[in-house]
Amino acid sequence: MTAGINTIIYPVKDLARAKALFGALLGAEPYADEPYYVGYKDAGQDVGLDPNGHAKGMTGPVPYWHVADIRASYAALLEAGAESLQDVHDVGGGRLIASVKDGDGNLVGLLQDPTG
Repeated sequence: MTAGINTIIYPVKDLARAKALFGALLGAEPYADEPYYVGYKDAGQDVGLDPNGHAKGMTGPVPYWHVADIRASYAALLEAGAESLQDVHDVGGGRLIASVKDGDGNLVGLLQDPTG
């Protein structure tokens, strides 16, 4: 069961240029502005910029499905034939992410927010 796609992360090579572009597109300042990640919130969506994304196997934007049990969802995708790109890991504040590639090369992200 998912809560839908609420997050998309773009791999970027030039973080300053990407910040200028997405700032202009969204008309907002980032809520997170770190050398390793810049995040925006707009219309109920999280839009992230990852300057290390290409090194992590991201070849384009990755949609992140919000799930209640990331480990179970991740295992189910692997069992269904997906290839692991990033194992489940904490990206801060208890937020967990993982990503896989399907048989057609599409990237699928999973995200679990901390319960609280």
